[in-house]
Amino acid sequence: MKATLYAALLTVTCPLAALAQTADEIRNADKTPQHVLTYGMSYNHQRHSPLSQINRDTVKRLVPAWSYSMNNNTGEESQPLVYKGIIYITSHDKTVAINALTGKEIWKTPVEYPPDTTRVVCCGIVNRGAAIYEGKIFRTTLDARVIALDMNTGKELWATKSGDAKDGIAMTNAPLIANGVLITGMAGAEYGSRGYIEGYDPDTGKRLWRLYTVPRPGEPGADTWPDHAANASGGSSWTTGAYDPELDLVFWGTGNPAPWNALLRKGDNLYADCVLAIRPKTGELVWHYQMSPNDPFDHDNITAIVLAEIAINGKPTKVVLQVARNGFVYLLDRAKDMLIRGGENIYCVEIEDALLSHPGIIDAAVVGIPDRVLGELVGAVVQVKAGATLTQQEVVEYLRPRLAAFKLPVRVDIRTDDMPRTASGKIVKMQLRREMAQKA
Repeated sequence: MKATLYAALLTVTCPLAALAQTADEIRNADKTPQHVLTYGMSYNHQRHSPLSQINRDTVKRLVPAWSYSMNNNTGEESQPLVYKGIIYITSHDKTVAINALTGKEIWKTPVEYPPDTTRVVCCGIVNRGAAIYEGKIFRTTLDARVIALDMNTGKELWATKSGDAKDGIAMTNAPLIANGVLITGMAGAEYGSRGYIEGYDPDTGKRLWRLYTVPRPGEPGADTWPDHAANASGGSSWTTGAYDPELDLVFWGTGNPAPWNALLRKGDNLYADCVLAIRPKTGELVWHYQMSPNDPFDHDNITAIVLAEIAINGKPTKVVLQVARNGFVYLLDRAKDMLIRGGENIYCVEIEDALLSHPGIIDAAVVGIPDRVLGELVGAVVQVKAGATLTQQEVVEYLRPRLAAFKLPVRVDIRTDDMPRTASGKIVKMQLRREMAQKA
């Protein structure tokens, strides 16, 4: 019975002889559902398993087989990894290997850090998981260290200091292995620390590169901050990115700019609240897309980044999908740094479809935007046919019966000039959002 219960999880059990996990195994993680080899279950972060033994009919038969206490009262946010019959799981103060069939602890390695660390770290005394590669398990710590352990014994192999808790820097995210490089981020924007993403040699712990997520004077993006970014801060990187091996690009989200008061940092505040596309070997920033310029609402852009291939205009397209913390869904062409759809919630999509059904409207661009008084509204720019005499009120009245469940106010601009929606669609969306926000 027990073997049946776990057949969906395991095919091999060898708790004392975990083999070195390879780069090819991680790359093909979605094809080996008996293992969980990386954060998000695969490089694309789709978190999907094709296993079918546990389904709608059989789930009612699930019963506890064993339990293991992490003995941690601060919360568990770690995603377990499973390899060759062993579960690897972390908390803020320990890393544990457990026999997946029996629940027996194989080894446990404590994480020690100065007791005053928890006074300053943000946000939550947690750890979100580990990475495994070539016989090692990698994790981060609250006092901003990156650590490698032996997968078989739990023995520490190396530890590298990344930052200092007294500067507000902490590490809680699961590292990512991409093209042979160990990549991790940090937390600390709430304390005014300057965000970064780092790459390490997984064999030695040597730092290979550091990419700062906010600039300094003379660097790209400095003109989006006061005083040419002399005191720019924020842009934490505290969740784990996705990786496209074919493009050799890592996609990583960044957090809010600092300080919280947006009036003290007028400008777009790059590269906070962005998705960054990064070369894993060098840390080169290839492209970026910013979701919340001059973020006044703590809209950390650190939600899950999902990679997929979908049909766009009948052509298979490699995309980045993200439901951002500003409440909108973004779809980016990850090969070309081009916004396909973005700044949209489901209402924006419905409104655009409704507008395009009007016989006098040729094209439409719709975005949801914050409003200082109403909280949120929708802005729409429509292009009308030559000779049409549509007014803003007529367009709004046309929408009203077609979107009866839609409660947010709609503001419409009428344009008769060309409104490009292809390569420059990203620019149109951003210009529209800013224009409408200024009017609000």
